[in-house]
This record gives sequence, C-alpha cells and structure tokens, in this order.
Amino acid sequence: MQYKGIIFDFNGTLFWDSEKHLEAWREFSTRVRPYAFTDEEMREYMFGRTNEDILTYLIGTKPSPELVEKLGSEKEAVYRQMCRDDKENTHLAPFAVEFLDWLKENNIPRTIATMSDKDNVDFYIEEFELEKWFDIDKIVYSDGKIKGKPAPDIYEIAASKLGLAPQDCVVIEDAVSGIESARAANIGKIIAIASMEPVSLYEKISAVSQIITDFSNFSEIIGKTTLLYK
Repeated sequence: MQYKGIIFDFNGTLFWDSEKHLEAWREFSTRVRPYAFTDEEMREYMFGRTNEDILTYLIGTKPSPELVEKLGSEKEAVYRQMCRDDKENTHLAPFAVEFLDWLKENNIPRTIATMSDKDNVDFYIEEFELEKWFDIDKIVYSDGKIKGKPAPDIYEIAASKLGLAPQDCVVIEDAVSGIESARAANIGKIIAIASMEPVSLYEKISAVSQIITDFSNFSEIIGKTTLLYK
C-alpha cells in the first residue's frame, strides 16, 4: 500500500529526551508526594500523556485548570533548563536531519503530533530550527483541549492538517500510549522507534508494522513504507 504523508511524535522520537523528562518528573514528583515516580509509573502514566493526565495520577484527583497550569509550568521549566544545561545531548535524533532533508527534497507531506505544551514546542522550534522542515502552523500540540494519547484525537487532527485521511499516513512513535493513539486513529502504518525501550517491547504490539532504532537507514524505512511522492 502507498502512503501519502508522515507524522512524527516528537519526544523520544525526533528528540531523544525521555531521560530528561524522567529526571524532571522524578524531581518534581517529590515536591508533591514523599517519593519519586518509578520507571513503571512513568511508562504507564507519563509517556504520551498530557500534564493534566499525569498530575491527575500524581495527586489522585482531577486538578483544577489553574493547578494544572501552575504545576505543569513548574515541571516544564525544570525540564527545559535541563535541556539548556546539557547542550551536548540536546539535538535531534541520530540521522533525523538527513531523513527530514530527504522528506523535504521529495515534497513528502509531514508534521509533528506531540503532547508537549506550547512553551515546550516554542522551545523546540527555536532550539532545533524546525521551520527548516515543518510548516509550524501544522504542528499539533497539547493546547488544553486535545485529549492525551492513547485517545486518537491528536493523530486524527495531524492527518487533517496534512489534508490526508489517517489511513493514508505513516506515524513514527516511541510510546506505547502513542502507538495505541495511532492505532485508534486508524493510521495506515505505525513505525516504532526504540529510542529508550528495548526492541522486544514493540515486537509484542500487533499494531506496529516496523521497528527502527534510529533514522540511519531511512531508505529502508521509505522502501518498506512506500511513501507516495507528490
């Protein structure tokens, strides 16, 4: 089957920052309860979720919009400072630049669908010069209205931003909740990138059609994906 566009998750996919999010949430969670988030909690309740979803789990009740804004802003400020302090590791994923250049040269429709908030997305746009490859207006992010992954909403919206049906799109994801989101949105093909989790995790997920460990062999990705050039 031919596909017409590609949608990237961002965190853990184009930017391998999962460890920084883990560190930031661990540090921040101890301000709210006596012990830090565990790895299992992170995988189940954090990756691909909105700050509201995570904070609901953390405090055990649905927080007010004002509390979400306050606590979420505090945590994301901790995270962004960690990125600024670690310039050596604050860069796009291995071979992502080459892959994005190829997609641009071949006029493949593409966008980003991330549950990061606007402050973080603005940081990414500036830090990684994302306007080189993406129409900034087509990036979909957590605006307080979109349901968090694993709900299908964000990938349905991203496909519509490209002017495509979800089944005509390829999604590249690292989070289990994001893979479920793409599946629920009826995305045509889901590629898992094992940036932090073991390949074996994704081998057990039937919705995943292909597993990659970086973007180095993007000719293989394209070959197996059969993206339709415009």
